[in-house]
Amino acid sequence: MSSRTVLISGGGIAGCTLAYWLSRHGLRVTVVERAAAVRSSGSPVDVRGPAARVAERMGVMERIRAESTGVKGLSFVDDTGRQVARVGLPQADNTRQVELPRGDLAAILYEEGRESAEFLFDDSIAALEQDAHGVDVTFERAAPRRFDLVVGADGLHSTVRRLVFGPESRFVRRMGLFAATTPADPTLEHSQDVVMYNTPGKAVSVSPSRTGALAFFVFRSAGVTDFDHRDTAQHKRLLTAAYEKAGWRVPELLERARVGDELYFDSVSQVRLERWSRGRVVLLGDAGSCVSLFGDGSSLAMAGAHTLAEEMAATPADHAAALARYEAAHRKLVMPKQRFASLGARWLVPATRYGIRTRNLSTRLFNRS
Repeated sequence: MSSRTVLISGGGIAGCTLAYWLSRHGLRVTVVERAAAVRSSGSPVDVRGPAARVAERMGVMERIRAESTGVKGLSFVDDTGRQVARVGLPQADNTRQVELPRGDLAAILYEEGRESAEFLFDDSIAALEQDAHGVDVTFERAAPRRFDLVVGADGLHSTVRRLVFGPESRFVRRMGLFAATTPADPTLEHSQDVVMYNTPGKAVSVSPSRTGALAFFVFRSAGVTDFDHRDTAQHKRLLTAAYEKAGWRVPELLERARVGDELYFDSVSQVRLERWSRGRVVLLGDAGSCVSLFGDGSSLAMAGAHTLAEEMAATPADHAAALARYEAAHRKLVMPKQRFASLGARWLVPATRYGIRTRNLSTRLFNRS
């Protein structure tokens, strides 16, 4: 295509994967990332299916396997910690399905992408103005520049999407749940299972990791109308109110979330847009098609980045055709995952005690079959 310079907003999994492949195809790539460095935290994510094939072509699959959490299954426990059901996880026996910490995956992809792309950390896009031939970009810190194409790979609360497509409220659909993660007590005994405790409308789990366990909270709450994803004090209040009477190890995990400074908290949401591109601006990953839950977002981000780069390279003189083909191909992966998310949420976080008992019983019966 005629575009030779590309700005990617977001230095996460989608952005770094895209930077690698676009550079391989001879484009000059700049990545702008609001954070001061590659983010090192986050819940475990999966690299599987088409994402595993992308990682293999990048030559990083062995490094990804080396960072695996080693999780074998998901165990459900009661108030006393007694296991009441368990389901094995497929990645335990499949080297092309690997679970690893989000930060480790991001670091691996960044190491590959930075070899041939420019990274601007601690900065963000303030304004975009496009015409038929390019996009003028105003940054919060760096001097203004012009690019042939801009890619919004900047997540659920995408700045690029807001500037080009409209306010977040038009595209982000909350699923009636909130999720939070925080490092757990490093002295917790290591397990090869994620251990989960449920009460009606709530779940708490502890995930093993090479560098320390991670606590994960997810709970139903449809009545929060003033939620602000940047307000940490509000997040801690909502978390405390939701779990203050819960059993098992929840009090100690909740206290770590309240006093720690590594709390991630957000609404569980999906992003739905009729189109992922407008002119010379296109969305990638969660910015255009957030799925939420079950770790599929990272695999979809890697697969989508590879598809976008390949289509851009296929018709170097026609960016509109390339973006249309990318969207048509990648929607086939995204749409089934988005449809499945609501069913998955009901299984993970049953709303009633009856629902919890039914889920546990069906899990036991399935494992016996």
